[in-house]
Formats: sequence, C-alpha cells, structure tokens
Amino acid sequence: MPPTSTAPALPAAPASVRQAARHPVAALRWLWAYAMTPGAPGRPTTPAEMRWLYGGWLLAFALKMLGSSWDVSWHFKWLRDDLAPPHLLNSAGTVLVVALVVVHSYSGRGVDVRALRWMQVGTAVFLAAVPIDIVNHRVNGLDITSWSPSHMLLYVGTAIMLAGAIRGWWLYAEAGRARTLVSLGLWLFFLENVLFPNQHQEYGVLSLAAYRAGHTTAEPQLLDFAASQGKDAAAFMLPVPDWVHPAWLIGAGLLSLVVARKVVGLRWTATVLTATYLGYRAVVWGLLAATGFPPSVLPVMLLVGAVLVDLAVTWRVPGAIAGIPVAGAVFAVAFAQEFLAVIPPWEWRATPFVCIGFALLWAVVDRTGRSGRWQRWLVAVDPAVHPAATVVLPSASGGASRR
Repeated sequence: MPPTSTAPALPAAPASVRQAARHPVAALRWLWAYAMTPGAPGRPTTPAEMRWLYGGWLLAFALKMLGSSWDVSWHFKWLRDDLAPPHLLNSAGTVLVVALVVVHSYSGRGVDVRALRWMQVGTAVFLAAVPIDIVNHRVNGLDITSWSPSHMLLYVGTAIMLAGAIRGWWLYAEAGRARTLVSLGLWLFFLENVLFPNQHQEYGVLSLAAYRAGHTTAEPQLLDFAASQGKDAAAFMLPVPDWVHPAWLIGAGLLSLVVARKVVGLRWTATVLTATYLGYRAVVWGLLAATGFPPSVLPVMLLVGAVLVDLAVTWRVPGAIAGIPVAGAVFAVAFAQEFLAVIPPWEWRATPFVCIGFALLWAVVDRTGRSGRWQRWLVAVDPAVHPAATVVLPSASGGASRR
C-alpha cells in the first residue's frame, strides 16, 4: 500500500498581542502559514484565529475612522492633497482591509460564502471608487462635499464590506463577552460610516460662522479657490439643502441603530453605540481644536432617538407605531439644541415627511426580521462544513434566542 500522508499542522496562533510581540518570528511564521493555506469558506477556525482575524478588522476600521474624521476637518482648512496625512492614515486601513479579504478568500476561514461575497463586493466597490474620485478631482477641481457620487461610492463599498464582517463574526465567533464586544465595535464603525456624509454640514456650519465673524479657520488658498469657482462662502461650506441633514440622520443613522439593536439583541445596544460615537466625536473635536483645525457640531439629538429605539424594541412596539414619535423626539431635541448651542441648518417643514418616512422604513425592518428569508440569512450557507457555529437569532422582542 502506498504510504499515507497528512498535511502538516499549522503552528499555533499567538495567544495574545504581547506574545506575538515577544516572538515576532514565530508570529510571522504562523501568519504566513495561515494565510497561504487554501480552503473553502466555512472552514473550521479556532477562537484564537477568529480573534486575530477580526481584531485586524477592528484595527483597519479604527485607522479608517481616524483618517476620515481628520480628513473632513482638513478639507475645511486646506486644499485637497492626495498625499495628505489623513488620506495616508485612511489608506493604511484600506490596505489592511484588502489584506484581510485576501486571507479570508484564500483560506476560507472565519466566513461563509455569503459573508465572503459581501466582503469582496464591498472592497471592489470601494477600490473602484478611488480612481473615479481622483479623476473627478482632476477634472472638476476640489470637491469638498461629502455628497458627491464618487464619495458616496466609497461609503457604499465600506458599508457592504462591514456587513460581511459583521455576518462572519456573528456566525463563527464563540458565544460570550468577546463576541458581543467585537460585534458592537463593528456596528460602531458601520454607524460612523453611515453618518459620515452629515459631517460636511456639521463642520461647515461652524466654519461658515467663523468666516462671517472674521476669524476664518480656512487657509487663503482654499478661500481663493472657492472664489474662483464662483461660489460664495455659504454655498461652498453648506452646499446641500437644509432637509438633508435631518433626513439622513434619522432615515439612515437612526435606522441603522434599529437594525443593530435587533441583530445584537442587547437591551441598550443603540444607546451604547450612539454614546460611544458621540464620545469619540467629542474627543476628536478637542484634538482638532487644540491643533488649529476646524471643529464640528455634534449630533447630540441622535442619543435621544437611540434611547427611544432601545425602549421601543424592548417593549415590542411595532416600528409603524414607534417611528413617528421617536423621530419627532429627535426633531424636538434638535430644536432645543439650536437654542442652546449650534446645529447645521434644518428644514423644520420637513418634519412630518421625515417622521412618516422613518416609520415606514422601521416597519420594513420589522417585516424583514419576521421573514423566513431573514432567518435563513442568519444561518451559515453550508453549516455542515462548520457544525459548531453558534447562530443567534433575534426573538420577537428583539432579544437574542439560541438556535
């Protein structure tokens, strides 16, 4: 009989970052063997390997979030520069994302087919948007608005790849505290990405006020460029209609919190995510102001909506009923915030349209959550490949139930 042969066992994954730092050669040997071992999606992945894979996702998006936050403020101070520090910081996160998607694709670990496809499609959309954005700037000059088509492609690609990462982690991570914390971290990055376009107005309103007060934070070359484009300061710093900020904050941001609350299942999911996001924005505000960069307004009104979303889901109030009062409360707090501090321009006449639209979107989320298609979405495409996968399905109350 011919001798039987078995594939060589992979070296053990480092137990911690400290161990990897103490033995970098062994850590690199494991990483190379791990990444270069081909396999199909759904391949068994140890808890330590899952922590390294998705810890990489958290690091990548932390770099991207820091770079993006700095980038908005940068563009309200200086003209665009492809090699500006915030772009480089964001690009470092993007490179790490691409590397992780390659590892998932080649090794098949930590993902099922559907999660992997979302990662791949999202990364492809993002990378395709980069040259489109560069060409747009070369042809049209500075494009400061966050709402341009090329910029929106970047956000869409990021959202798709994050959805894949959220799915992969939720399917294959061991149940426990670490699983919940990493999931909340991924949802935090998802929320930040969704709300990112609104930062244009949140920075613009303060920059415009500083300009009109005679102590602008913008460099002369940026102001000269704006003048050469035939735009006044208001059109340059606040180029979108006044209804855009509240409609996007509620219709996209608050709706994302509804989905996060139902998927994660913790009682205060939306509140924790929003409070953490606002805390991060407050720290960035202080750092930017201390270093001479333009600061921004914080969308504090979102926190009230998040608390009400958590309560409504916990008390099993249908979105069709809860949506209007929850969105109305956000408008009421925004109205008060406008008197106490500053907010971007809001079109108050849009209040009923935004509230009704949010209620309809929430009703769609509720209906989707009860569908058989959604229940199938929460199960690995080929569970026989990974029978030990723990899948958490949302219960009717929005909590978590085992299956």
